[in-house]
Amino acid sequence: MNYEGIKNHIVSWLKEYQSKSNTSGFVIGISGGIDSAVTSTLCALTGSRVIALTMPIRQFKDEHTRSIEHINWLKKTFPNVESEVVELSGVLDAYESAFPQDIQDFLSMANTRSRIRMTTLYAFASHHKLLVAGTGNKVEDFGVGFYTKYGDGGVDLSPIADLYKTQVYELGKLLNVPQSILNAKPTDGLFADGRTDEDQIGASYPELEWAMEYIAKNEKSEISERQKEVMKIYIGRHNANKHKMEAIPVCKLPIHLL
Repeated sequence: MNYEGIKNHIVSWLKEYQSKSNTSGFVIGISGGIDSAVTSTLCALTGSRVIALTMPIRQFKDEHTRSIEHINWLKKTFPNVESEVVELSGVLDAYESAFPQDIQDFLSMANTRSRIRMTTLYAFASHHKLLVAGTGNKVEDFGVGFYTKYGDGGVDLSPIADLYKTQVYELGKLLNVPQSILNAKPTDGLFADGRTDEDQIGASYPELEWAMEYIAKNEKSEISERQKEVMKIYIGRHNANKHKMEAIPVCKLPIHLL
């Protein structure tokens, strides 16, 4: 793949979209992971205003440290980048105080964290007339639906959603993303036990990408037992999360009722 060409194409696309939207630039949440690092760097390359937010919610130290490292690198490299640390642990505390105890299960509260961050990004976007830049990649957004509906899935535009995770890493190398981020295991940072994406899904990103391509190309070749297991994981996740990837169902009224 021509990663230099991909970089230039995405930056040009971002510039054009921002110009047509009559906004001033971009706001993006920095997680300490590869997707937000690459997306924020591409946004910075537009020359437009970029606000990079880190939004810790009872965050693991390593995740927050990588976020700050990347933000510092961005600000040193690009004069159009500014940043804010918005500590949101107290907001989650307030939600937990307000919610009935019986609905505070592990997954519900993890998704609540993501939605708290989304509302924070849109507060900054609204005030500063910016676009919220999404950080989802192809296998997450269109394969297994590995994101929170109206959380990290609530964005204005998705610059890297046509790139697989492995391709995002290659683009990150070209963009000189900090090595600590390139080396870190992917995690959504939403769980208090520090589980990685692979821990949650049961398959690695290269495996999921293989399954997505195998189905897309309608291949019929023999597959191994592990590949059968990965395929089962991929199809199960894809089917369960279709509601995230498809348009919201609208009840259309029949003519005779109008």
